[in-house]
Amino acid sequence: MDQNIEFVSNYGDLSTERGFQFEFFCNRCGSGFRTPFKAWSVGTASAVLDAAGSLFGGVLGSAANVGERVRSAGWQKAHDDAFGHALEEIKPSFVQCPRCSTWVCRKGCWNTRRGLCKECAPDLGVEMSAAQSTRSVEEVWAHAAMAAEDKHLTREDWRETIRATCPNCEAPLATNAKFCPECGAKIKDAGHCAQCGAKLTPGAKFCSECGEKAA
Repeated sequence: MDQNIEFVSNYGDLSTERGFQFEFFCNRCGSGFRTPFKAWSVGTASAVLDAAGSLFGGVLGSAANVGERVRSAGWQKAHDDAFGHALEEIKPSFVQCPRCSTWVCRKGCWNTRRGLCKECAPDLGVEMSAAQSTRSVEEVWAHAAMAAEDKHLTREDWRETIRATCPNCEAPLATNAKFCPECGAKIKDAGHCAQCGAKLTPGAKFCSECGEKAA
């Protein structure tokens, strides 16, 4: 192969001195394909020479050195050829999105009807189902029964002044309590006017409705 080799970034090279193998994967879902291992005959022969040379030395050792030089020169050429063939074999399984330029698998991440990847043009049926599920969860939260300890959080309670701390010991109040959990002091000490029955604000000395002195 003398021409330039077109390549992509979504691949892994598993090649060794004994042969060639590559992995190609989808940039969206991560699934992919591994090409069959293709043995390199020169690499296998040189590996045998290396082993023999390490055992016996001498002439076989020299032959192993020759094999190393052959491997370094021929391996890259054979690797390029194998990589080019692997690309041609795997291309039908992948497609590049014209919108985002991502390489995706045709099987699961390509919207054939739209001519775009499913990241750019999701399947409407899938999105509708997901939207319904999300809405169902929202409805569950919206209609969840109020816990017993939160029953006091009604509209009438919010019309009252709710203290954040105890007026006596200034301990923080986790709930709209009537008594302080630290010192026992009454939080809502507002009473009613003995004269007209109007509700007295906390700390009031006189009734705001009739002017009667608070008891």
